[in-house]
Amino acid sequence: MNLKPLKGIHHVSAITANAKKNFHFYTKVLGLRLIKKTVNQDDTSVYHLFYADERGNPGTDLTFFEIPYAGRTYQGTNSISATSLRVKDNQALHYWKQRFEQLKVDHEAITNESGRMTISFRDPEGQRLILVSDEENHGVSGGKPWENSPVPQQHGVIGLGPVHLTVSRPERTIKVLTDIMGFHEKAGYQRDIDQKQVRVFETGEGGTGAEIHIVEDDQMSRERPGRGSVHHVAFRVEDADELNKWIEILNENHLPNSGFVERYYFKSLYFRESNGILFELATDGPGFEGDEDFEHLGQKLALPPYFEGQRTEIEARLEPLDTKG
Repeated sequence: MNLKPLKGIHHVSAITANAKKNFHFYTKVLGLRLIKKTVNQDDTSVYHLFYADERGNPGTDLTFFEIPYAGRTYQGTNSISATSLRVKDNQALHYWKQRFEQLKVDHEAITNESGRMTISFRDPEGQRLILVSDEENHGVSGGKPWENSPVPQQHGVIGLGPVHLTVSRPERTIKVLTDIMGFHEKAGYQRDIDQKQVRVFETGEGGTGAEIHIVEDDQMSRERPGRGSVHHVAFRVEDADELNKWIEILNENHLPNSGFVERYYFKSLYFRESNGILFELATDGPGFEGDEDFEHLGQKLALPPYFEGQRTEIEARLEPLDTKG
């Protein structure tokens, strides 16, 4: 089978308990653009918010399911333990450190990890995030920050960076990444915060937009997710034909999976790796401008055509969320 390598990180989906506060932080503080206000297609009573670069280019989407009254996250192993966001260069990190101090965002010092400058921080719900500089990056290209962002374009977030997994049995996750998904291992590094060794795996063109970082921790209990936790990470495939090939690969390797799932803005396939972390494969297109033009992305409640007949009922269940400001 002529199968193309996965192209990198497609999106990361996390959990918030408060869509309004979430919208404020990710647009007004982090300067991302809300490019789609829609609903969780598996539970249309709650929002699904997509933040990204100027138009939601593949590899730039950080998304949130709103689960009102979600409890706190009890951090642990077998989890997506941090999500990275890429910025253009090292100078941008100094801008962000000053911005975090000014806006009282919980953050750490700028540090050098894996040959790149980074700064760790958290959103108000404890979401674990890392800004990573692309100054030394050679690999998957980033996106383009929105010109109307409150953050200057030269310092804006240009996409998703390495996704960090903490697992109790790393050999299980690594086997899926390398033997099935086509990742290969590159040089690792020692983490400053706790001196643990991190193993780095990349796919496609490699670089910050195509890496998974794995740390072993078999001492903690399994993470109990809630607000501020990550639901799943998705990887990029070219199109629906490629996605169908991946379904065959997973079936041949006896990996239970969702099969082909229509998400309207992209096509998807879901499965869990051997430590229980949810992976998704998602197509690069068709994208987010099929139901809204570029200038008005994210301003109205967007529903895929197969939910339009339920719009009245869906809107009645949702707390109004003003995203036009």
